[in-house]
Amino acid sequence: MLNRRTLRIKAMQAIYAYQQAVGSDYLLALDQISEDFAPDLNSMEVQDKKMLEGKKQMATLMFKEWHETQQFDEEGADKDAISAVNRAIVYYNNAVKKDFKYYGNQMLGAVERIYDHYLSTLQILEVTLSLVEEEEAKKASRYTAAEGPDLKNFLQNRVVQRLLQSKSYQDSIIRRNISWGSDISEIRAVYKNILKQDETFLNYLQLPAPTLEEDLEVVKHIFKNIIFKEKNLQSLFEEQDLNWIENKSIVKSLVNKTVKIFGEETEEEKQLLDLSANWEDDKAFFEDLYFQTLEQDEKYETMIAASVKNWDVERVALLDKILLKMALCEMHIFRSIPVKVSINEYIEVSKLYSTPKSKQFINGVLDKMAQELTGSGEIRKSGRGLIDNK
Repeated sequence: MLNRRTLRIKAMQAIYAYQQAVGSDYLLALDQISEDFAPDLNSMEVQDKKMLEGKKQMATLMFKEWHETQQFDEEGADKDAISAVNRAIVYYNNAVKKDFKYYGNQMLGAVERIYDHYLSTLQILEVTLSLVEEEEAKKASRYTAAEGPDLKNFLQNRVVQRLLQSKSYQDSIIRRNISWGSDISEIRAVYKNILKQDETFLNYLQLPAPTLEEDLEVVKHIFKNIIFKEKNLQSLFEEQDLNWIENKSIVKSLVNKTVKIFGEETEEEKQLLDLSANWEDDKAFFEDLYFQTLEQDEKYETMIAASVKNWDVERVALLDKILLKMALCEMHIFRSIPVKVSINEYIEVSKLYSTPKSKQFINGVLDKMAQELTGSGEIRKSGRGLIDNK
């Protein structure tokens, strides 16, 4: 299932993508200034290219000054240059604001699509069952003796029936509009060429009266050894999700736990799983982490610069800087998360995504800053968060 480390990674990826977009916004604003002073090729008047180039250079310098300090010196500047700078500033600010919301929404959508993949994977059972029913109907209409294995056991599989007939599954499929549509050629090929020739599946079909445990085991086998391994099916998911390689393990965990739940002998109505044990809390956590880290970017940049006095903050790897800022944000606004938990989590993320030396750097910087900020009272913890702050 989805855990908070995965959510931290998703937030980190969104922040990284946003900052790349901001860099592009800056370059596009400079391009706009260049376009403002480009010679008008359709004009009948002679263009003073030298004068236009001079105004462009002046406007470019003023915009760069504004970008660094949030203000620029207009004294003695050409009016056309000032107007071009102001237009570029408006363009840049609007683009950055749009990207801020876009990547936050995209981050949430990307995580929620993991749940759609979970439902789509479960729905492969439904499609497969319909293929079996279609084949059995054709057999029944023939006058000659039926060929192939008797598929009755799979049609009556209690785990499959419980899952597909559960209100939780049916409501989720309808609510999230999950459907493989009319093109089920890949699933049909897997059913015909792989499942119907699979030794474990064929042995199951020959059982005189499968137990619930045997029903469960064959469904687990189908997901583990066929659906999650079949290359063409996995390629379909990769086409739908650029992060399928890392999301696959989450979907696999959700599916495995779901199958186990529906294989239990209980009277109570069974439910599909949520993305995590406390999805609403986790959703709020990683949304706040993304938005608050970026909203307090300048504050955290200054804090990091002060903490690494012997190291040029501009030379700090971008990903390391993002992780440091996220950790500082987490330590500040999530009072129930112990400081050591936050530090350890970002060290682990750095091992996966940053440079070989990042874990020592991040550990050293965060440990030092956490002690200073806790001592000054800027970081305050409560409840479970006090565990490491006694």
